[in-house]
Amino acid sequence: MIAPAQDSKVPVTILTGFLGAGKTTLLNRILSERHGERIAVIENEFGEAGVDNELLLRSGDEQIVEMNNGCICCTVRGDLVRILGQLRERRARQPDAFSRVIIETTGLADPAPVAQTFFIDDDIAASYRLDAIVTVVDAAHAQQQLDGSHEALEQVGFADRILLSKVDLVDADVQARLRERLARINPRAPVKAVHFGATAIDDILDISGFSLDSILEIEPGFLGEETHQHDDSVQAFVFRSDTPFDAARLQAFLRDAIQAHARDLMRYKGIVALDGMDHRVVFQGVHMMMNSDVGRPWGEARPRESRLVFIGRNLPRDDFHAALLGCLADRPSPMKEPS
Repeated sequence: MIAPAQDSKVPVTILTGFLGAGKTTLLNRILSERHGERIAVIENEFGEAGVDNELLLRSGDEQIVEMNNGCICCTVRGDLVRILGQLRERRARQPDAFSRVIIETTGLADPAPVAQTFFIDDDIAASYRLDAIVTVVDAAHAQQQLDGSHEALEQVGFADRILLSKVDLVDADVQARLRERLARINPRAPVKAVHFGATAIDDILDISGFSLDSILEIEPGFLGEETHQHDDSVQAFVFRSDTPFDAARLQAFLRDAIQAHARDLMRYKGIVALDGMDHRVVFQGVHMMMNSDVGRPWGEARPRESRLVFIGRNLPRDDFHAALLGCLADRPSPMKEPS
């Protein structure tokens, strides 16, 4: 059982980690735990449409708010303040509406500006308490990500807890070198291996891990009004269709796209409708690694709209779009001439 907060402020956990590290898997672990808490989830994705909301398990005790029109650490920080204000007003009207907030950032977010929100905005600071920044690190890709991304370094540097995912994909020596590097970047944060998000709730919530004094020692300008800029070569785009896909063609496209663009294809995921199938198909991938699974039934209440999100550096957006159109079930096969 999670201990109650020590004051009247609502505890907030920032859940961060680079693209594909396993944040949504960990969030599902939290939401499915029988802890008796009502949780408000603020979920941010890099791009104009979200997929992760479809992947979350729902018990009825959570409220989920999506932020998909920019990155939470820069272009939509004002939206974060607005949403937190709206949640505060809701709780004032209904005290049992929620007992804590979890913010899942996009994989390209710098957590520092998000954390700043709880100290530089007086109304937010009066109502919320930043409990901890929990960072999920992908053991299979972390060294590459830390070498190539300022955001990945910041996510580790500001962490109060580091959860190491996908350790089953690397040998002991690789994991040991990564742990040594993480400890050099951030000696404050304990590092714990997790498998598919399975970790004790006490390692994630109500840990009182965030210390402003410690952060100011590391980064004296933390409370300054700084803007955060992303690498312009990293972009996200979304393909949508209410026409189902031909399964074989879509599989061939994904195979060829991954083979050709693995290095620059940082993250890709989708909720897909396949011709002749009544269930969603969910796929997720990072660079060369991809997995898929059968999701919930589509049902009759909403259209069967596929949404595929691709995030990467200098990806051939137009080529991807044209190829995906050719994978739809109502299109003639590119291997045959139309009759």
